[in-house]
Amino acid sequence: MTALSSTGHAETQHPAPGVARTVLPGGLRVVTEHVAGARSASVGLWVEVGSRDEPALGAGTHGAAHYLEHLLFKGTRRRSARAIAEEIDAVGGDLNAFTGKEHTCFYAHVLDRDMPLAVDVLGDVVLDAVMAAADVELERDVVLSEIAGRDEDPEDLLADDFDALLFGAHPLGLPVIGTEESVTGMTRDRLADFHARHYVPARSVLAVAGNVAHAEVLAAVEAAYGSRLDGSSEPWHRRAGDDAPGTPEDRLSVRDEDTEQAHLMLGVPSLRRADERWPALQVLSTVLGGGMSSRLFQQVREQRGLAYSVYSSTTGYTDAGALAVYVGCAPERLGAAAAVVRDELGDLAAHGITEAELVRARGQLRGELVLGLEDTSSRMTRLGRRELDHGGLDRATDLATTLDRIDAVGASDVASLASALLTGPRSAAVVGPYGDIDELPGEVREMVQ
Repeated sequence: MTALSSTGHAETQHPAPGVARTVLPGGLRVVTEHVAGARSASVGLWVEVGSRDEPALGAGTHGAAHYLEHLLFKGTRRRSARAIAEEIDAVGGDLNAFTGKEHTCFYAHVLDRDMPLAVDVLGDVVLDAVMAAADVELERDVVLSEIAGRDEDPEDLLADDFDALLFGAHPLGLPVIGTEESVTGMTRDRLADFHARHYVPARSVLAVAGNVAHAEVLAAVEAAYGSRLDGSSEPWHRRAGDDAPGTPEDRLSVRDEDTEQAHLMLGVPSLRRADERWPALQVLSTVLGGGMSSRLFQQVREQRGLAYSVYSSTTGYTDAGALAVYVGCAPERLGAAAAVVRDELGDLAAHGITEAELVRARGQLRGELVLGLEDTSSRMTRLGRRELDHGGLDRATDLATTLDRIDAVGASDVASLASALLTGPRSAAVVGPYGDIDELPGEVREMVQ
């Protein structure tokens, strides 16, 4: 239990320079970072709920978290949808939200003096939305239109198909946005039940970065949240448990679409985000396909001209992860491009990386990380994600330590990881003008056998 101060707060921690963290009664975590020289404040209310949590309520809830992302902005007991928009527009701010597989974020970017307004509006939207039946129907059409738009984007379809292959029937394998069938069948009662269970202070993190003082943010939270800060609830943390994804059965899928390009995503199960080898994984992905000097960019695009777009990426969840390669090319070149990818994966698994590649990748990762924190929005996002992903900033690492961990990666660390990950079963999804799997180039089919 965290000790309370005489003001009723939990004692404030300072896990990194300029960063402060307080757990309030009711379990709400408030994390702030003072950014010298900024004139703005980025405020994010993060809720530790996403699409992987939807099956807990049974059938008919697929897409509920994303549906609520839309619905909660339609009005609260104190504000109409129009009033929400007008209050933020009146101060020149931005207000939006996004949903992931393990969390949802509602955020605002405003002038520093308007931080209390942003805190108040976000708390009102997330915790006190009315969810009127008429608005449920109105937003149903909006979400269905979004799904239709997704179905016309081959790269979005490809990503969903790849997740379905890699994670199978597990909730991580389902698209965040839901399906036409699940959204059509969603009821107001299901949404309200899902909201009541998950959108609570104990599962929430308020992250604020900019020209702000921690005490001022706490005062704004207390004014906005009121009685919701009562109670003895401890913060809720997602734990790796028995519902971790199993071994996928299917290795290859093809979606027949009349596209000008063929789209391939090939990958393997990888590390959960808290794995100590995560920095080595980032180096591995950077060498493989993380920039213009990467192996895949040089071999597939620069030297052979097989594709315009080729890259690698990593994804980490509480108990699972993925390392993937994407290639978009003319259908007649897919086989040749796949052969290059196969050869590079095999070479990395067998021989690891060179010292020159290691130095270059570490420098690239350091630069991207530091440059990515130039604005208050990115700093707010880092605060919120690290609080949720690591169960408290005191258990996470500050920027300097993160950079040190990158510099500590050795070529042998990457070689060991490449050997472990890239020699196992692979999964591949294809979107393009192929009637079925048998019409795919042999090089693609051989990669997953």
